[in-house]
Amino acid sequence: MKYGVCNLSIVPCRAEASDKSEIVTQLLFGELMKVYEKKQSWYRVKTQPEGYECFIDEKQFEFIEEEEFNRLKKLNPFITSDIAQVVTRLSDHQIIPIVMGSTLYELNDRTFKIGEQTYHFEGNTFDQNTKIPKNQLKENAFMYLNAPYLWGGRSPFGIDCSGFVQLVYKMNGMDLPRDASQQSKIGQTLSFIEEAEEGDLAFFDNDEGNIIHVGIMLENNRIIHASGKIRIDRIDHQGIYNVDTKKYSHRLRLIKSII
Repeated sequence: MKYGVCNLSIVPCRAEASDKSEIVTQLLFGELMKVYEKKQSWYRVKTQPEGYECFIDEKQFEFIEEEEFNRLKKLNPFITSDIAQVVTRLSDHQIIPIVMGSTLYELNDRTFKIGEQTYHFEGNTFDQNTKIPKNQLKENAFMYLNAPYLWGGRSPFGIDCSGFVQLVYKMNGMDLPRDASQQSKIGQTLSFIEEAEEGDLAFFDNDEGNIIHVGIMLENNRIIHASGKIRIDRIDHQGIYNVDTKKYSHRLRLIKSII
């Protein structure tokens, strides 16, 4: 086994070792991975910390030593909070675009280091060492409003429902699993929708009883979620009521308090 780090802005992670294969998730700049066998020009990896398995093109990440991987994994990093920014690689002064939710380690005097490379960053960040109040979740979620829906997406330029929830919580210092079904297994289940607070998670199922959707609760029986885009709709005991179509779009299964 080897170790790697995402050194580009938004890297597609695919179900199979092919550019034609389905994108199952994305890695953002600074996120870590464990690297396994090679298949042609692709590596099978497990994203960290959630252990999500996928394939990444060998040209779209950088290998790091096990010691560096373990060092970075123990840190509480800085998470970028600008929708789009750049970092500058000081060895050759190349600019790398990054998006909100990217990971920077030991940011000090606007510089940080990953492996052998040192970078410069001028943007805004959240410090994961600082405890952020629960109501900050709403402010972070609103930063993604109108981002288009994209299966497997994790950026302001394309995102799915569980990727949205995962990144909002990441900016608040919490690592959640990647998929809605996995996210539904953590936290405390609430008995009634009236018990929900802003920032709690609502989960929705299909006819087979499988969790297929997740959103973030807001005040006044509203929810922010990814459906065509990141949008705000009404929610009640039945589910999500789309304010545009005037129809129910998702059936409520349960509500979880994570924080």
